[in-house]
Amino acid sequence: MHAYAANVYTTVVEELMKGKQRKFIAVEQEFFRLWWDMVATDTQKQQVHQLLQEGRLEFVIGGQVMHDEAVTLIDDQILQLTEGHGFLYETFGFRPQFSWHVDPFGASATTPTLFALAGFNAHLISRIDYDLKADMQKNKKLQFVWQGSPSLSARQEIFTHVMDQYSYCTPSQLPFSNRSGFFWNGLATFPDPPKDGVYPNMSLPVTDANLHLYAQTMVANIKERAAWFRTGEVLWPWGCDKQFFNASVQYSNMDLLVDYINKHSAEFGVTVQYATVSDYFQAVYSRNLTWETRDSQDFLPYSTEPFQAWTGFYTSRSTLKGIARRASSLLYAGESFFTQYVQKHPEGSICKYKALEQLQSLRWAVSEVQHHDGITGTESPKVKDMYMNNLMYGMLNVKKLMASIIFDINSAKKNGDVYSSVYTKDSGKPGAADVDLYVVVYNPLAWNITTFVTVSVSSEAMSVYDELGRSVPAQVQSSVESQSTYDLYILVAISGLSYRKYSIKPLGGEESAFIGSSVKYQRRALARAGQQSQQLFPVVNSCYQIVFDQNTNLMHSITDRETNQTVQFTQEFLEYHVNGDTKKGPISDNYLFAPNTSAVPVSKAVGLEVMSGSLMTEIRQYFYSNVTSEDYAYAVYTRLYSVPEGYDGKLLCHRIEQEYSVGPLELNREAILRTNTSLNTRQLLYTDNNGYQMQTRPFKAYVNNTVARNYYPMVQTAYIEDDTTRLMLLAERAHGVSSQGNGQVEVMLHRRLWNNLQWDLSNNLTLNDSSVVRPVIWLLLGSKALTNTLYRTSGLALEHRPVVMFGALSGGDKPKLPGQLQQNSVHDLPVTVPPNLHLQTLSIPGWRYSSNHAEQVKSIHMGEQKQGDADFSRVLLRIRHLYEVGEDPVLSQPVVVDLKSLLKGLGSVMAVEERSLTGTWDVNTLERWKWKTAQHPGKRFFNSTETSEDFIVTVHPKEIRTFFVYFQVQV
Repeated sequence: MHAYAANVYTTVVEELMKGKQRKFIAVEQEFFRLWWDMVATDTQKQQVHQLLQEGRLEFVIGGQVMHDEAVTLIDDQILQLTEGHGFLYETFGFRPQFSWHVDPFGASATTPTLFALAGFNAHLISRIDYDLKADMQKNKKLQFVWQGSPSLSARQEIFTHVMDQYSYCTPSQLPFSNRSGFFWNGLATFPDPPKDGVYPNMSLPVTDANLHLYAQTMVANIKERAAWFRTGEVLWPWGCDKQFFNASVQYSNMDLLVDYINKHSAEFGVTVQYATVSDYFQAVYSRNLTWETRDSQDFLPYSTEPFQAWTGFYTSRSTLKGIARRASSLLYAGESFFTQYVQKHPEGSICKYKALEQLQSLRWAVSEVQHHDGITGTESPKVKDMYMNNLMYGMLNVKKLMASIIFDINSAKKNGDVYSSVYTKDSGKPGAADVDLYVVVYNPLAWNITTFVTVSVSSEAMSVYDELGRSVPAQVQSSVESQSTYDLYILVAISGLSYRKYSIKPLGGEESAFIGSSVKYQRRALARAGQQSQQLFPVVNSCYQIVFDQNTNLMHSITDRETNQTVQFTQEFLEYHVNGDTKKGPISDNYLFAPNTSAVPVSKAVGLEVMSGSLMTEIRQYFYSNVTSEDYAYAVYTRLYSVPEGYDGKLLCHRIEQEYSVGPLELNREAILRTNTSLNTRQLLYTDNNGYQMQTRPFKAYVNNTVARNYYPMVQTAYIEDDTTRLMLLAERAHGVSSQGNGQVEVMLHRRLWNNLQWDLSNNLTLNDSSVVRPVIWLLLGSKALTNTLYRTSGLALEHRPVVMFGALSGGDKPKLPGQLQQNSVHDLPVTVPPNLHLQTLSIPGWRYSSNHAEQVKSIHMGEQKQGDADFSRVLLRIRHLYEVGEDPVLSQPVVVDLKSLLKGLGSVMAVEERSLTGTWDVNTLERWKWKTAQHPGKRFFNSTETSEDFIVTVHPKEIRTFFVYFQVQV
């Protein structure tokens, strides 16, 4: 910001004002907003308004960041776009209509769908596989109409331009000079710009002596590119990473060159002009050509050359990936909780403006970390720490807000520590024996859920009661984490967007929680595995029987009890050894994965402990590097749940929950968990794009680097299957995943690397990550029909686990339980959607902009746009259909929703407006360009949807529909 970004905006605005022909595109809002709020003068702000109106400054994408496409969740992509678009619309009345997604490492098919829904006319990408790009370039196929979603197909397609082999930077080679190409402003210097304005590595300035040579070089490059595209217009990107911080030097040299070429256009056969992305796409669109369509296949993984597969970042910095997703989940819960509070408790004592600031701190942090050098784990440790600090600060704010809402609603006595937590493993302080603990559990999903929450307690003798003093099923057992505490598992059943309160009392009577019993098995050496006959023992619930082999302490098989199908099933940890010396071959780093051999098994011996109880059995496996090792290197904790009569246990019963402990690793090791099954999968793998849709991943044999090039991102879901049975993996953070053999699936869990590549050393990108990571994966095994009905809801149940908040009341002071906490209270009608829909957003953004475009533009023109208060009466609602067309006979049907009835628990709905994805367009006024294809020869089209009559809307498969909802103001 200090050395580079602020100077870009300050100097570019100054230079644009000096020449009417000059133009510039700006992408990410985070830097621009920081400049606008902290650096820009009133004069510069007026100039920005003028330049935007003249079309000489253009915002493209307009999100908070240029998000990664491989390892981000769809909810977070939409959030960061909405954050950026809201700011631009509020401040300038500007709505981006084009993308510039040039730097993410591979392209997901979710992105074109989202950008179409946001109102974009064309989409621009750059990083796709090197050999695929070469082929498309040769055949003039770098431009096409992309139908990112098979279910939405032509309705949400978008024209897509792939940049050629020169990517998004100006060529850096000059045949007549040993200085780098067309970058006259040199390299940015950190942390301070040079006092004399002379930056290192400044290019040869344009002079009379070399002007013709510069022009020849530029024209030759333009003509080379022209051969790869179908129209006479060539997009020639001018700049690169960290360019234009010294814009006066840049533009003065560019002006000379542009003028010279245009004066000699007859000789060169080329004219050049400054342009924005909008100018370029308008020129291509006006050609009225017929374009090929591309289906929903994505461009992952991404390789830049034979040994450079960018598949390592799917797992890099697993801890950051986990925290980013937990923060996103907490934000989701906090948004709906606050929205309900504002609507139902207008007389509440919480300051809404402060509450909005608390939510905004987490919106900013979650948006920022979606950057393609953020959640990817490809940043330096210092930047990683900044992301972590911002996430933790925002999470603390939202936890405080949620706790204060609970206290305000219940007017509870505020004596005693109040703290809240969102994660099962950092959940609160162990209760002292003389203190009653109570927990408030909020279900952020718009469905009824039955699940377990875990609380850390200090003794085994505990009882749990609900609001009415009834005993609640619970199980307590020794903790995996520490010798001195116990894990208390409480079975909770909670309606959609509701909370329940439970009290935990020590030394309870006969109704105390069930105490899990432990059986420890002798540590087994794996070398002797095949020498004796198997000694098998089963662990059973009503959905599965999991069989373990006592000779190896490894899993042996799983039986799906519904179909009686038994699948042989073994799991082992292995490590890929990778090279760190560039002199000895390809290296792995934050981005790249380049294994030099097959994966090597890591443990010679396995220890086993089984904790069994009436509600849950936990199998703890410890993997040791040899029989005599004191410390284990890896562990798996597998949990199987049994649900008592009277509870809906379908989802809980069908999941095999696994938590892993991995690390610290030795240097240059990449750790995987490989699951081998007897399924005949023909090495076919399925993985998701951003938790939105599935992609088929056939195994491909390459001459080089086959292992790494067959790795794919699993953001939320992956599966393998044969004709009858499917094994699904659901994840709470992103991982790399692959199927390197028939019936096999492997998940990369952790990486620790060091190399001597100069770029990595100078930017601290070697990934010497010595942490221990604790990812969680849920396994589902069953018929395709069964897993289809379960996996989307299960994936969301893992993503949005209940939020647990704690309060402690000392012995004599029993909690008062007001009527409002009882589930059947008229005040708390649950919000429930059908199982094939997801209430993706229910929030109060607090925007100051008018939803009427003419009014918004007028108020900006009059300078009034910042004067109004934040709008708390407007609720942002998004509903997403979870299923593809044809995926399930029942769940793939369109759903009719009565918004008034759905939201009646919040209050009386007065008005609903349907909006574009990020809220800035009224869908009835949104007209996107229709590009001609063989299937659709028409030219223009309206982005028409069925507008809601009487608050009734129909949501079709894979649709995401966004609304502004206005409630009757309660006085």
